Amino acid sequence: MPNTIDLQLVPGWAKLPENVELGYTHGVAVDSQNRLIVFNMSRHAVAFFDPSGQFLHSWGSEFAAGAHGLHLRQEEDGQEFLYLTDYARHLVAKYTLDGQEVLTIGVPPVPELYPNPESYMPTDVDVAPNGDIYVADGYGQYAVHRFDRTGKWLQCWGGKNEAGLKFHEPHGIGIDSRSGEPVLYVADRRHQRFVAYRLDGEFIATYEGDYRLPCDVVPFGENGFIFPDLNGRITITDSNFQSIAHIGDNPNIWEDSRWPNLPPQELVDGKFNSPHGLCVHGNQVFVAEWVQQGRITKWEVSGK
Repeated sequence: MPNTIDLQLVPGWAKLPENVELGYTHGVAVDSQNRLIVFNMSRHAVAFFDPSGQFLHSWGSEFAAGAHGLHLRQEEDGQEFLYLTDYARHLVAKYTLDGQEVLTIGVPPVPELYPNPESYMPTDVDVAPNGDIYVADGYGQYAVHRFDRTGKWLQCWGGKNEAGLKFHEPHGIGIDSRSGEPVLYVADRRHQRFVAYRLDGEFIATYEGDYRLPCDVVPFGENGFIFPDLNGRITITDSNFQSIAHIGDNPNIWEDSRWPNLPPQELVDGKFNSPHGLCVHGNQVFVAEWVQQGRITKWEVSGK
């Protein structure tokens, strides 16, 4: 990673036709055709944009009420799939990029955690190299669940009642395979920390630092990380989650009584309101914000 690093805004990148409105924007990913995929709470829940920022098409209206985390995975045969979480319908689903459902995973079979479906509100999903599916129940019982590639439940950890390492809103998860052995990181948002585990759930370490409300965790560069810090900025860290840079910082914006839904005309280019999800594609970073009308920005990496 460069000694100094910055992101430069590409002004006015995302362009919507007049007849298309997005809702709260959450997960984002770039597919092999260089299309940006934005998961959002609207009838255009899975929205596609071309590399110039032009809206292409959408599907997924059934996700309008509960769209949240998104993971794009290319499988062994080269085909790409989307893994989507829906906290309103209490499920995780796998889809082809053209909107065909492949797999649905419902409420985990853990009665002591989930006496009723409403107790399960998944917020993020990632997939290990072997195909195991990891799900963060960030708005429900604060557990991380592991399923095999067919959706069979294998294990969970965390939860509101576990002593010591319990989570407080494990909002985002990310699997990092850069060092060889995959590590699962949890963005434990309300505890303002990250927690690392082996893929079998064995605890590795806890990381604390200069964070506000970390929503997710995304590998960045050779060994660093980048994440949306919900209260008005994104943060770049080294391998130990120590901050290198804060981008688009908008101090105290969350103290405005209207936050996060300030009028669009009051949102400032180059300043974040409520970054909620992001993805890295080459030297580009795409950020989605938790704003009622949606907000998507493109940034380019600079540094030396």
